[in-house]
Amino acid sequence: MYRILGKTLAIAVLSTLASLLISFAFVPMLGGKVAGAGLVMTIVCPIAISIPASLAHFYQAEKLRSANLALAQARDELAAAYARLQHQAQRDALTGVLNRAAFMAELEAQSRAGVHGGLLFIDVDHFKSVNDRFGHAAGDEALSAIGTVLAGLSRGNDIVGRLGGEEFAVFLHQASPERMLDHSQTIREAVAAIDLQTPAGIRIALGISIGAFHCAPRFDPVEALAAADRNLYRAKSAGRNTVVA
Repeated sequence: MYRILGKTLAIAVLSTLASLLISFAFVPMLGGKVAGAGLVMTIVCPIAISIPASLAHFYQAEKLRSANLALAQARDELAAAYARLQHQAQRDALTGVLNRAAFMAELEAQSRAGVHGGLLFIDVDHFKSVNDRFGHAAGDEALSAIGTVLAGLSRGNDIVGRLGGEEFAVFLHQASPERMLDHSQTIREAVAAIDLQTPAGIRIALGISIGAFHCAPRFDPVEALAAADRNLYRAKSAGRNTVVA
């Protein structure tokens, strides 16, 4: 409000000065004299006109400025909320990695981009027994811990997702077959090293089987995942807690 009053007074002063300047410049040229009532009118009129007009103008301008600021803030908040919702829609609520739909969409994007890489299909060994022996809360904690390990070991352009239940998938961007196998073993060892304990202090041993498949450029995501799944089945048949490529 003080800013509006300050601007209004400034306009009143400038209007008065302009009125005086015009009067003293032109009235004598017309044979008149700026004095008495004429001088008073020269001062009073611009003040009487400019103050209410300026107040109304600046008040409306301030309201418009405040409305624009509020609108910009609301737009930013809406954009942030949309980004959060979009992020949440792509994420598995329990593990924080991509959900199946988002993972497959990202895998399709990698294929369209013409990149190659290693696709890992991961299954937690004997997960049902973890739920049966220690409860579903322990099972959820195990899945969350595995998701954290997978995400922590990934590089910038790698993709990590939970396909459902105790199944995860990882795509290693531009990875060679050698890196794919090395990374698979690193993941397997990291999961085995997870220190997960029950409230009673009993350690819950975790193991994973991995089916790995190296994807050539322009690979078919569905076929590649099926190939990795077949290798996962072979890993399960070979005794679990192993990698088959």
